[in-house]
Amino acid sequence: MRPYFLFFLLFLLIIPAIFFSCRGEGRGPVYEFTRIERGNIEKTVASTGSLNPVSTVKVLPRMSGRVESVNVDYNDRVTKGQVLAVLNTDMLVLQREQQLAQVIKSRANYELSKINYRNQEALAAKKLISDYELQSTKTTLDIQAAELSAAESNLKAIETEINQYAFITSPIDGIVLERNINVGDTVVDSSSSNSSNIFTLCENLEELQIESWVGELDIASISPDQEVRFTLESLPGRSFSGLVASKHLMPSVQDNVVSYQVIIDVENRDLSLLPGMSCAVEFIEEQRENILLVPNAALRYRPSSLAQGSKNTGDNTADRNAAPGLANLMQGNMGRMPGMGRRAAGTESQGRDRPPVVEEPKQLWYLDRGGKPAVLLARTGISDGTNTEILEILPSGEEDGGAPEGREIILRERPQ
Repeated sequence: MRPYFLFFLLFLLIIPAIFFSCRGEGRGPVYEFTRIERGNIEKTVASTGSLNPVSTVKVLPRMSGRVESVNVDYNDRVTKGQVLAVLNTDMLVLQREQQLAQVIKSRANYELSKINYRNQEALAAKKLISDYELQSTKTTLDIQAAELSAAESNLKAIETEINQYAFITSPIDGIVLERNINVGDTVVDSSSSNSSNIFTLCENLEELQIESWVGELDIASISPDQEVRFTLESLPGRSFSGLVASKHLMPSVQDNVVSYQVIIDVENRDLSLLPGMSCAVEFIEEQRENILLVPNAALRYRPSSLAQGSKNTGDNTADRNAAPGLANLMQGNMGRMPGMGRRAAGTESQGRDRPPVVEEPKQLWYLDRGGKPAVLLARTGISDGTNTEILEILPSGEEDGGAPEGREIILRERPQ
């Protein structure tokens, strides 16, 4: 009885092992699915930038002197001709008195020279003096006239400084963005290289500009009046829009990276945007609405059996086994792709001509009626980095074909 007992015990141990082993070999991968659905998509170019006023005016002093008073501060609204600051004129008043005395003296000398010249003219008419003496008197008169004119001009310059230049006024209607002087400071005439602006004014903060930099690979996608969307860390949850005003052709090269400046016009009616704010910019290159979309992960998916077979065989045998007819499907549909006929003809007739580049169709995998992976070929359009536009599902001759919209395709495999 003992041999029969041992045989029975061995049977109980082996049969379950064989059962579970066979069951494990029969299990296939676990798939996650998605569907081809309609939606909206847009292709964008990302960049960064900073907000700045459309135009600013720097106010420099037109004379040197000590600041007597400052009448405006940051963010004050000013009008054209309004006095922003006043410079001390005590020394100028003294100079004016001195120059006025010089004018009186020059005028007296001129009047005396004019009388002398008239007398000399009368004597010369009677031939009592020589022509040289008459001409010398005329030269003296001209010199006195020039000295009088110079003295009067200097007096006018001093009076202009006292009555005009000492009062620093606003050249525009706008807002004070920056104030660089205080009472008691000494400013330097704008004609000097040591001079600096004392006020910075902005015409209007309701219209701003973004100065953004775009890399050389994307700059061809930027054009005037192109729509722009931007956000700011300082104003989370809000999105703003603008339009491309211009792109500058002078490149900037930093660390071997070439970029170009792009100016974007922005409306700021509620004054929530302030100069100097940094922002994340998206240039809207293309937009599509109500189109077929598929996740990019589905376009990247390849069956694990395909990858393992290719690794083991070193050829595309596994490709043909995993998706029967894939090679034939690719071959048959490439001829239907736009431009393929022209490419072949051009290559045969003019071998020196470069054939046009035609993008190969992308693969989308699904489970056929037998539960095995099968492939669809699709022409794709723009992508936003997450989803891709499906332009066309190429004919496959499969019995389980049908309309692309709503079709279930494999997104990825999950490990068991």
